Amino acid sequence: MPEPTSVQPEITDPKRGRGTALASLVAIGSVLAASSCCLPVLPFVMAAGLAGGSAFLNAARPYLLGVSVLFIGYGFYQARRARKCQRQPGIISSALLWLSAVIVLFSIFFPQVMANAAADLLAR
Repeated sequence: MPEPTSVQPEITDPKRGRGTALASLVAIGSVLAASSCCLPVLPFVMAAGLAGGSAFLNAARPYLLGVSVLFIGYGFYQARRARKCQRQPGIISSALLWLSAVIVLFSIFFPQVMANAAADLLAR
């Protein structure tokens, strides 16, 4: 009868792959830092990322507003249902619900005013 050969199972360290990923990220960061002295790379990278995000959010705006309206409606439904059960919703939650409803309605009917207000707040 042949003797069974003992094969040691390979022990894998879950932290082993993290070092490789961290080294890759550090290498990318060092390349960006080294090239930033010659050329302002970071503003260009940020501008490209923000432009891509802006294009996506502009295309998704009608859907996001629709979801917002549905959630606001669901919040009012929950508040009405709580009153039917003789439970008063808190003042803060009611104020936040009405404030969010006003903000959503204002952003639906006056989107440019909201964009200008956000730009003014971020420019400071």
